Amino acid sequence: MSSPAFHLAFPVTDLAAARAFYTGVLGCREGRRSGTWVDFDFFGHQLSAHVGPTDGPRVGSVDGHPVPIPHFGVILPWEDFQRMADRLRARGARFLVEPTVRFEGQTGEQATMFVLGPSGNVLEFESCRDETQAYAR
Repeated sequence: MSSPAFHLAFPVTDLAAARAFYTGVLGCREGRRSGTWVDFDFFGHQLSAHVGPTDGPRVGSVDGHPVPIPHFGVILPWEDFQRMADRLRARGARFLVEPTVRFEGQTGEQATMFVLGPSGNVLEFESCRDETQAYAR
């Protein structure tokens, strides 16, 4: 990644229909997935479709960790992730999910944290130990 990639998680009511649309219609490459969510490479940016109600916030799960939906964020270089966590703590940001590592020791290992913005919007800061694996399965 030459510049940070945008990340957006959004709810869908039918994961199979979402997969068919984003891969078959739009031509997006499919990344990591489970029975309840799937990542797409949307022109170099990461979209995460999560099955659930489309009429309000909810909490999903990725690798056993909570994921507030909807949210948006950015994928940072590994070394910048901790600096952002320190900055957020120093400025009193409200963490919904403290900095943690998902898929530890596996392909696509990633650090993640979720903070709440002043208007109730959820932001995720994410980092892949190996940035080439942002869409790894």
